[in-house]
Amino acid sequence: MYWEPDKEGMDREELQQLQLEQLQAVLARVYLHVPFYRRKFDELGIDPDEFRTLDDLTALPFTTKEDLRDNYPYGLFAVPLREVVRIHASTAMTTVVGYTRNDIKTWSNLVARVLTAGGVTKDDVVQISYGYSLSTGGFGLHYGAERIGASVIPISTGNTLRQVKIMQDFKTTALVCTPSYALRIADTIHDLGLSLAALSIKYGLFGGEPWSEEMRQEIQNKLGIIATDNYGLSEVIGPGVASECLEQNGLHINEDHFLAEIIDPQTLKPVKPGETGELVITTLTKEAFPVIRFRTRDLTRLMPGTCACGRETIRMARIQGRSDDMLIIRGVNVFPSQVEAVLRELEGAAPPYQIVIDRVRALDDMTVLVAASESEAFDEIKKQHERMKAIKDRLSSALGIAVNVKLVENKSLEQSGGTVTKVIDRRKM
Repeated sequence: MYWEPDKEGMDREELQQLQLEQLQAVLARVYLHVPFYRRKFDELGIDPDEFRTLDDLTALPFTTKEDLRDNYPYGLFAVPLREVVRIHASTAMTTVVGYTRNDIKTWSNLVARVLTAGGVTKDDVVQISYGYSLSTGGFGLHYGAERIGASVIPISTGNTLRQVKIMQDFKTTALVCTPSYALRIADTIHDLGLSLAALSIKYGLFGGEPWSEEMRQEIQNKLGIIATDNYGLSEVIGPGVASECLEQNGLHINEDHFLAEIIDPQTLKPVKPGETGELVITTLTKEAFPVIRFRTRDLTRLMPGTCACGRETIRMARIQGRSDDMLIIRGVNVFPSQVEAVLRELEGAAPPYQIVIDRVRALDDMTVLVAASESEAFDEIKKQHERMKAIKDRLSSALGIAVNVKLVENKSLEQSGGTVTKVIDRRKM
């Protein structure tokens, strides 16, 4: 099934010509309206009017998450704020993105492609179990489902028992959430003794965190559905960048809106075709917040050949990891540096600490182990409790997720080569 067959099945030569024209337009626009890019282009001697071929893409500067933070909140917007009808932000509010009215229309169509590729039609009842917040997941998928004409249940996250009841009573046919939360729902259905025959669910569209083929099979077996992967990131647009079709053989990149590259994260040079590297994306149609060669830090590869579904767009493999130290916990991006900053803020200097991530009943569980000072008496229970509560509250607020905090002896922190291992990830995807 296709949502926009003329665009999803576009001839490669025609598509590349469209990409070039769109790229020329976006380069001219950011040079004119975004001081950050004008300065970058001038430093490199780049004249947008002389950009003639897609092969020249590698001459353009990269955009990083640090650049977005440095220009917080509106420094990278390419339109006046009066033309921005929607503002989203990362959970920690370090990056802010905007959408014009036309951007929202584009976004809705792209997510409609994602849902259609995953089997959803206007006859479906779509339960969206992403958060409706500053993050892009809930609203992006909501508008795409409405664009198709499906019935939308905007239940948001949490309260798994209620999720199951809604799924049963409202006859949900498509579940949209993170894969780990889908497993949590599946386990809850099992614990309640419900038969899959009592449910109407047929499809699951999952994203927001890395997951494996084994995890897909487990979800499909437990829920009796077809599960597809989708990919997006708020800095680029949100959900709608790429998605699997029912062939479940790589994620189709919406190339008429996004230009994708794979680079070596060390040399920053393009890798050979089919090799794994870091995904870099240039937006071709975003009006309010275009980005040039944005380093996603996600590791993947572009897949050769065409898909049996008939789409001509290039496919990328499932995300295999990160080229930086970012963690994805319950669909939220978390950096160890954020934890360290909070500890430094509260304690004056960051004590030795360790982040331990487990998967408890299919959901990620994050615990920060904080070393007590040698002078701190472990029998001062009240003092310890107050300290841990202060750290827990501040971390949960800064990161946007619930965090456990434990006070431990320094020597109990797991070490490697004489230094404390900052992150211990015990999850099995």
